[in-house]
Amino acid sequence: MNKELEQKLLSKKIKPTTMRLLVLQQLMQRSSAIGLTELENAFEKVDRTTLYRTLKTFEENCLVHSIDDGTGVPKYALCLEGCECNPEDLHVHFHCTECKETFCVTQTSVPMVQLPVNFELAEINMVIKGVCGDCKK
Repeated sequence: MNKELEQKLLSKKIKPTTMRLLVLQQLMQRSSAIGLTELENAFEKVDRTTLYRTLKTFEENCLVHSIDDGTGVPKYALCLEGCECNPEDLHVHFHCTECKETFCVTQTSVPMVQLPVNFELAEINMVIKGVCGDCKK
């Protein structure tokens, strides 16, 4: 598994350090997005700044995308293979109001919006809120 993780980092031009490998492993084990505090709690002893820098490096190199789900705390999830985090790569997110988890809905793209002349798109985000399948049971 370690070689697979190293290859994933190297394919995105990210130097594989121990912390980066551990963070990537945590992200790959999750079915929902994760916030910095939640990620910090997954490790026994870790420097919060190092975790934040790791996530930012991952984001800058299109390995993860950040999600503003309306909670005031950014969440992070792995990008799909081939994602460059361009507007056409963006997908919808679902935030469960019960368990507070945020999920990528990769099968649904964020619709492109026609902007007025001289307007420039910086980012686009679409979050659907409701109750996830596990909480609905």
